[in-house]
Amino acid sequence: MQITIEIPDTLAHQLQINPEDLERKMLELCVIEAYRTARISSGKARELLGFETQLELDVFFKERSIDLNYDLSDLQQDLETLETLQQEENLAQT
Repeated sequence: MQITIEIPDTLAHQLQINPEDLERKMLELCVIEAYRTARISSGKARELLGFETQLELDVFFKERSIDLNYDLSDLQQDLETLETLQQEENLAQT
């Protein structure tokens, strides 16, 4: 989807946004808002912003003071993954 918006020069000047960077900034703002309101997942945010790793997205969010959407079920899933990896490592060492 393409959208054309008009931003007053005074606002653009105050925001110190280079016109060539404006499209990227608008995409970032839309992705941040969609993630913050749980309309998209972190995986989708990563994809839309073109990051290769979750760590890149985490750094991007941290630099902008965006809290990660991470709840108890995410923690449980991570703990299960950790346990599985530890078991696989133990098997590989024997």
